[in-house]
Amino acid sequence: MSGTDSKFPIDLKQLKKLSLDPSKPQLTAEEKAALLHNIQLMRDAIVLFTATGAARGVSGHTGGAYDTVPEVCMLLALFNASKEKYVPILFDEAGHRVATQYLLSAIEGHIPAEHLLHYREANSKLPGHPELGLTPGVKFSSGRLGHVWPWVNGVALANRDKTVFLLGSDGSQQEGNDAEAARLAVAQNLNVKLIIDDNDVTIAGHPSQYLKGYDLNKTLSGHGLKVITVQGEDVDALWGGLCEIINHDGPAAVVCKRLMAPGVADIEGSTHGHDVIPVKSAIKYLTSRGYPEAMASNILNNIKPHSVPYLYIGSTKEVGANRVIFGEAVNLVLDKLSKEEAAEKVMVIDSDLEGSTGLKVIHQKHPEVFIPSGIMERGNFSAAAGFGFDANKFGVFSTFSAFLEMVISEVTMARLNFCNVLCHFSHSGVDEMADNTCHFGINSFFADNGLADTQSWLYFAADPAQMVAIIQRVFFDRGLRFVFSTRSKVPWILKEDGKTRFFGDDYVFEPGKDETIAEGKAGYVVSYGDMLYRSWDAVLRCRQEGLDVGLINKPTLNLVDERTIRKIGSSPFVLVVESLSQKTGLGSKFGTWLLERQLTPRYGYIGTNKEGCGGLTEQIPHQGLDPQSIILKIRTLSQ
Repeated sequence: MSGTDSKFPIDLKQLKKLSLDPSKPQLTAEEKAALLHNIQLMRDAIVLFTATGAARGVSGHTGGAYDTVPEVCMLLALFNASKEKYVPILFDEAGHRVATQYLLSAIEGHIPAEHLLHYREANSKLPGHPELGLTPGVKFSSGRLGHVWPWVNGVALANRDKTVFLLGSDGSQQEGNDAEAARLAVAQNLNVKLIIDDNDVTIAGHPSQYLKGYDLNKTLSGHGLKVITVQGEDVDALWGGLCEIINHDGPAAVVCKRLMAPGVADIEGSTHGHDVIPVKSAIKYLTSRGYPEAMASNILNNIKPHSVPYLYIGSTKEVGANRVIFGEAVNLVLDKLSKEEAAEKVMVIDSDLEGSTGLKVIHQKHPEVFIPSGIMERGNFSAAAGFGFDANKFGVFSTFSAFLEMVISEVTMARLNFCNVLCHFSHSGVDEMADNTCHFGINSFFADNGLADTQSWLYFAADPAQMVAIIQRVFFDRGLRFVFSTRSKVPWILKEDGKTRFFGDDYVFEPGKDETIAEGKAGYVVSYGDMLYRSWDAVLRCRQEGLDVGLINKPTLNLVDERTIRKIGSSPFVLVVESLSQKTGLGSKFGTWLLERQLTPRYGYIGTNKEGCGGLTEQIPHQGLDPQSIILKIRTLSQ
């Protein structure tokens, strides 16, 4: 057997039963040997099954889970010795270390080991972050980076007689949530013990280089925690440090210094270790460990990326990444300025995501405006707003759409201070989100939270050409402007002739104006962003069948175009199609806008409405947002 039909070739039953007593800070020879055996076996397993994520093209994040195996093994040995003294859950505030949780589920018998080979595959219930209630054996949901410690404080308050452990990282500790959590833990003398993997690697680089002055020991000590720093690959030192913080009365931390992915030749110490190990590197590593080369190659080389095959009409086969186009469009604006003028007028700040949100090309071409920064969305947004406090200066901020919810208070402050900020929120919607539900960017309308006498601008481009046009037009507008893009690539929209690009060289973007892709007498579909080309496909197929449906693109999400809404509101039906939340998106508002104008067509709206299924292209049909689902909704409304 090969591929995912294989048996899991690393025998997890070979793990040695081990119990450790924190009153004995020195390991015996037998304990150390058992510990090293378990560490190596679990690390080998993590390399193998996370590499299946690379093979199927859904990523996998090997390094963090691999790193923390020594402390995980020690905590499991503590739980084996006494479940009464501890809350026996390996809470972890780095969601991408989910491979640890899945491995434990297999070790504990909640899932068969073979199921690990379906890591991050759609509908496998093994998504990119742990989700309580989805995966058998998973005991908590980590949410996004740096959200767990404040929550674990509550667990400790509910279990005053027990010790609570939290696996942390130098990346997650950059979040402001953790500073607040540290203060409460100290003030209440909570028995929370942190074991922090300090590997000096995050997505965009090395904190020691881009965040000078950041020191975990000094930061946590300054909050009042007892802090021990050890070399994480020295199991004697690590166990001694762990015993010391366990025996300390109150909150304490062990900071584990180590290279990222120690011992994995191709990714050790590099930012590549943050993500999934490449297939070739995994085979190389496992072969070097003494496994037959065929063991891993027969599995990994027989797993292929999966996509949902569908030939869209109304758009090009060629696709482009709007999240990258954003940065290129900004460069087109900055290219017209001298370096000195650009540095005077514009500041672009990153939150460790420059390669994911399009800022990398700005960093490369216009370093004079660029500030690399850490995983500190609230502070970085406010820095951009403060720069734009001057009427003639403009801050640019970018992160994932899911994190927009984190900066709402800062958005309000920026609005009250009349700041100029251009915000790019990528990874909007659900398309190609293997990280799954906690990373869905579906509550974008939260950004439009001002009173009626203020104005925010929410823009969502339908294709790369429109993204360029939007940035060219709104870059130097004053106030708060929010631009959204998807993780997935999108095609260029074509006119009904199937040949001419709708947003061609003569196209000029006009804020607040809805765009008629096609007129229709039977009713209208209103859509935008990544759902426009899907809606256009559905509309064209309906038109081919004789149902005269029209299509409206609404690139400015939160403003009413009076002429267009009266036109479509006077038609037989209106259907809003989007990948934002069905509860908080455009569809939840558009019906009200119609009624306010005494317009009463048959009305429907569809959007993201349930937890994710993992995978990539599978997320859209899972939510009922594929063209065939849109067609069914159109037919229902048109009857």
